[in-house]
Amino acid sequence: IVMTLAVVESQYVDYAVAAMEDRSAPRFKFEIIAQLRPSGVTGFNVLVTNLSRSGFACDAVTGIHAGTRCWLALPGLAPLQAEVVRNDGIVVGCAFSNMLSQVVLDAIIRQHGIATS
Repeated sequence: IVMTLAVVESQYVDYAVAAMEDRSAPRFKFEIIAQLRPSGVTGFNVLVTNLSRSGFACDAVTGIHAGTRCWLALPGLAPLQAEVVRNDGIVVGCAFSNMLSQVVLDAIIRQHGIATS
């Protein structure tokens, strides 16, 4: 029964998880100091290491749990709402609540460049 349940559950994937795992949107490597603010908590600085139209990953030593709503404040932009989809204690992966527009992503690339390492 447990195996059957696992198979059924894997057929229905939440958008937030799919957004981080699908990789249908190209991801760009960055090194941007930003602020991450989980719902109900004071924000803190993180290093955004990759970004796509659907989500981002950042270096952050934190205990934020998957499913937590948060806001990412990149320099010069209004905070972007997202949901934590994974956290290994060092890297936090989040899916944006609304896909980032290509125009905004292009502006971030122009402003911050793409990391080479």
